[in-house]
Amino acid sequence: MENEEQSERLLHTERPSLQPALIENGDMNLRHWNLVRWLDGPRRPNPKAEARLRILNVTRQALLADSLEVADTGPRRRKGLLGRKCLPPGEGLWIVPCEAVHTFGMQFPIDVVFLDRKNRIVKTRSNVRPGRLSACLSAKSVIELPSGTVLSTQTMRGDTVAFLSEPW
Repeated sequence: MENEEQSERLLHTERPSLQPALIENGDMNLRHWNLVRWLDGPRRPNPKAEARLRILNVTRQALLADSLEVADTGPRRRKGLLGRKCLPPGEGLWIVPCEAVHTFGMQFPIDVVFLDRKNRIVKTRSNVRPGRLSACLSAKSVIELPSGTVLSTQTMRGDTVAFLSEPW
């Protein structure tokens, strides 16, 4: 109740130009969402979203990817690797938080590595073809890699990985 009164006060005093659009619909959720969007201001690119990491299988001393994108926001997690023609060797996507991935709409197979909170591998799947679903309810994040990476690095359940942001 207090938030609604506060929202109404802000709405009527600071930005009357938003008032007609919010009152026409009458939906409280839409009103609140528009007010929050207005208070947040314009969206700016997230510099962290552009950062790339290296991922090392510490147990096997094998480099899994030297250019790993981080998908840690809702839109980036939803998009994942969709829209790409391939995933070049050495690249990958770390989706956090995540328990399951799908390859519906993808054009190439991938390897999937499920991690727990301590970056231990709890499950791997090799050569997951388009149109498939893979899940691990105990996972806290997922790494998507080019097909063949898991086999070539001999990565398996129980291994520990490390994320490196600096050059070697």
